[in-house]
Amino acid sequence: MLASPILVTGAAGFIGFHVARLLLANGRDVIGLDNLNAYYDPRLKDARLAELARYNTFRFRKLDLSDRDGMAALFAEHSFAQVVHLAAQAGVRHSLSAPHDYINSNISGFLNVLEGCRRAETRHLLYASSSSVYGANTKLPFSAAQNVDHPLSLYGASKKVNELMAHAYSNLFDLPVTGLRFFTVYGPWGRPDMAMWLFAAAILKGEPIELFNGGDMWRDFTYVDDVATSVVKLIDHVPQVNAAWSGDDPDPATSRAPWRVYNIGNHTPVHLFEVVRLLELALGRKAILELMPMQPGDVRETCADVGDLQKALGFSPDTPIAVGIKKFVDWFRAFTGFEKARL
Repeated sequence: MLASPILVTGAAGFIGFHVARLLLANGRDVIGLDNLNAYYDPRLKDARLAELARYNTFRFRKLDLSDRDGMAALFAEHSFAQVVHLAAQAGVRHSLSAPHDYINSNISGFLNVLEGCRRAETRHLLYASSSSVYGANTKLPFSAAQNVDHPLSLYGASKKVNELMAHAYSNLFDLPVTGLRFFTVYGPWGRPDMAMWLFAAAILKGEPIELFNGGDMWRDFTYVDDVATSVVKLIDHVPQVNAAWSGDDPDPATSRAPWRVYNIGNHTPVHLFEVVRLLELALGRKAILELMPMQPGDVRETCADVGDLQKALGFSPDTPIAVGIKKFVDWFRAFTGFEKARL
């Protein structure tokens, strides 16, 4: 075991919680950072932290990424050898009404993480990117070898900026960094603003579900346990320089710096009507559907090419959507009190 604990930012968040819990279950020391903001009900974040606190190798620090002095002090205290940066202002639609949240957290906050890693001579930084970086791209499946220069939301743009910032630091300071492009993550302990929670709650309450683009949407739903496993496996898979990389024909997924990006997806798009059907089956109730136009910043279909991930790890997400939805519903009923959502 490394003497230095692993820093997991966003440890009270959805993916951060699952990654931190898996690391702890594997016997690793974890320092979890989160600012516990009120983007959604903090009681859910508190409940996640209570689960992590069951492990005596977990320590929590309440800290905002944009606190420059606080972040510098944290890295000076611990000199983290490995950092998993999953904290961010999430949500495409929220970026339409609160754009400054994304600059403060996703860009300024990420700069503080990069600076901390540079000064601590961190051996590997992994950070959350998003399938949103593919933006206006329509060639499926989305490959990390595609250019991603046409984001459709500020959220997606902020994630593309993260990838560029990470590359600059990797090039300037020989910092090994891995970007994680997550595709529609779902499962137990998910966020109340995500489709699975919104749909399940509406079905149980007898309220209508809003389906955008008339319901004609396909998403590469990726079960959260598969995501956490991918991230934890990648921690010790430190990116290397691509000796064959050429500026005459640049590969967007690799570099002559120790920098890499991977898609973390199930490689199996599911139609939104099928998601609703599976939720109805698991919940034992019919949904009331309200068909809506396409939302600004949204896309019709996503699908991840995970060949690079499979080659690197011998693993890629593969949980069938029917299995994942059943597990989510079982957790959702228990956590929210079966029939009455309390969050």
